Amino acid sequence: MTPLGAKIRKIRKERQISLKQMASDLDVSSAYLSALEHGHRGKPTWFMLQRIISYFNVIWDEAEELQRLAEISDPKIYIDTAGLAPKATELTNKLSQNISSLEEEDLMYLVQEVEQRGARARAKNNK
Repeated sequence: MTPLGAKIRKIRKERQISLKQMASDLDVSSAYLSALEHGHRGKPTWFMLQRIISYFNVIWDEAEELQRLAEISDPKIYIDTAGLAPKATELTNKLSQNISSLEEEDLMYLVQEVEQRGARARAKNNK
């Protein structure tokens, strides 16, 4: 499941809307919506995301959160390490080989670590 799929499912369940009903209301197939929630479809188009935001009648912060989650919800990522340090290629391959066996706690730690180190490197490069 992708971050966006989990959020859509959470909102849908909180509002007691069935997958079939939401799909019908959005004029998409239940299979498409299920695949979107479970991460078997890539991130939705901008237009579809706007329809989902309108459907849930969310504004401001919640709409921005759905847009942010859509940006980080592509389940099939390709990382081009050509021209980067050899360690970048090694890291990418190690992550690819091991990601399915990592626990949620490990994933959270790695995401935070990458975000913090990336922010530090960007700040350092912008000086």
